[in-house]
Amino acid sequence: MSTLLFRLAAPMQSWGISSKFDRRTTQMEPTRSGVIGMIVAAMGLSREASLDVFKPLKFGVRIDQPGTIKKDFQMAHRQKGSKSNTWVTYRYYLEDAVFLAGLEGSSEVLAELASSMTHPVYPLALGRRSCPPAGKLYLGIREAGLVTALRQEAWQASPWYQRKARRQHISFLEIVRDAEPNENGYAVRDFPESFSQKRRLYHFRNVVREQVSLSQILGHENTENEQGISMEHDPMALLEDDDVSIKSQNQ
Repeated sequence: MSTLLFRLAAPMQSWGISSKFDRRTTQMEPTRSGVIGMIVAAMGLSREASLDVFKPLKFGVRIDQPGTIKKDFQMAHRQKGSKSNTWVTYRYYLEDAVFLAGLEGSSEVLAELASSMTHPVYPLALGRRSCPPAGKLYLGIREAGLVTALRQEAWQASPWYQRKARRQHISFLEIVRDAEPNENGYAVRDFPESFSQKRRLYHFRNVVREQVSLSQILGHENTENEQGISMEHDPMALLEDDDVSIKSQNQ
C-alpha cells in the first residue's frame, strides 16, 4: 500500500465534529471528514456526490506543532416581518498549528487524489472557508503504509517552534490514526457518508493515539531545502508567478 501525505498549516484552522447551533468548536487535530471534504472540493465534486472511493482509505495525522485555541464571536441577525432578532455566536479556531496528514490506499486512487490536490477546482480550506492553507500543502505519495509514513516523514513544524521544542526538551510527537481491527481505541464520529445539505451523515470510526520519538523522525528527515517546502507563512507567495501579481504592478 501507499500513503498520500499533506502538510496542514495555516495561521488559523478549525476542525469541528459536534458543532451545533451558535457554538462552533474545533478538535485539536484535523478530522477525517474535514480532510476528505477538502479533497472533494479539490476534485470539484458536488455535495451530492458519492464518497465510496474514500471509504477504504486509512486516515491518520501527526501533530507536528500543536495549536492554541482561540475564540471569536460573530453577531447573527434574523429579520422576520417587522421583528428583528440579534444574538451572539461563537467560533473556535486553532492558531499556529502544523499537522502531517496521511491517507493510505492503492497507488491508482491516491494518484488521482494527488492530481486533484495540485490542480484544485475550488479553493481549499483547513476546516472552514476562512482558513486557507499556508505554504505547500501536498507533500507526495510514499511507498509505505500509513504508520510507517507518519513515523518517518520529516518534521514539518515551523523553525521557531522547532527551536522552542528543543529548548523545552520535547522528544515525542503524537500520532492520531485509524485503529487496526485488533487495537482498542475510542470512537470519533467523523467518518463521512454524505456531505449533502439535505442529509449530512457521519459514522463513527475507531481511533488510537500513540507517540513517535523525534529522534526517530530526525533520523529519516530531509533538509528543508531538499524538500523544497517553505516553513514560513507568506500570504503573497501564491501571487509571485502571476503576471498580474501585486509585486509586478508595483515595480
